[in-house]
Amino acid sequence: MSGLGDPGSARALRLIAPLAVGLIFLTIWQGVVWYDEIPPYILPGPLLVMETLWTDGPSLLGSLWVTLRITAAAFVTASVLGGAIAVLFAQSRVFEVSFFPYAVALQVTPVVAIAPLIIIWVRDDTFLALLICAWIVAFFPVVANTTLGLNSADRNLAALFRLYGASRWQTLRYLRLPTALPLFLAGMRISGGLALVGSVVAEFVAETGGTETGLASRILEAGYRLQIPRQMAALVLLSFTGIAVFFLLERLSRWLLSHWHESALPGDE
Repeated sequence: MSGLGDPGSARALRLIAPLAVGLIFLTIWQGVVWYDEIPPYILPGPLLVMETLWTDGPSLLGSLWVTLRITAAAFVTASVLGGAIAVLFAQSRVFEVSFFPYAVALQVTPVVAIAPLIIIWVRDDTFLALLICAWIVAFFPVVANTTLGLNSADRNLAALFRLYGASRWQTLRYLRLPTALPLFLAGMRISGGLALVGSVVAEFVAETGGTETGLASRILEAGYRLQIPRQMAALVLLSFTGIAVFFLLERLSRWLLSHWHESALPGDE
């Protein structure tokens, strides 16, 4: 007799439970809109939002592609530079103490406040300006998680490496980097969502238009025209995109760790 301990039942529960909660929420939302006769320019029902998403999908998907280009570039840059900065931090305690506070300062500074300055400074290349804004939002989780992972290598194993005369590069490659990989991947999962958020916020500030119009500009445009169903359809598309990015990175993480790390090994659910 299968139960929740069965892997198949556990996977089904992880799929069915959130779908059931979402269905209940949408039903209540639609019922409130119908019962109170709320006009669509104040709160459209989910049925109208889905209809708008269907009819306006092609134009919204085109704008989403522009946003995704910035998101992907910011995510890759954050992952590569964040990992490289973390390796430098792990190699030199003085370097870490000297520069880590500035990484924290960038993280806690609202990107809305500095985005206008960046857009002014890089006024000849809008894509680069938006990329910098999104990178500022996305890079810190990679730096912080990877630095923690590199510094968490087993001290006894590190002593064994030194005993056998391993070089700093060999210790980094065969001990510290494998130890840091799970935390690096965790930082990437966080960074993926933040890169999307940073791209949208930067687009809001830049208010880009024309053929290279991102999804944030579509949201602003719909709000100005009181096209709330279209605005919410764009928000739904943006939310689904963020969820998809997270689960793609989750699958990548499990694939890379599936054969050796405890967090990804099959076991009791």
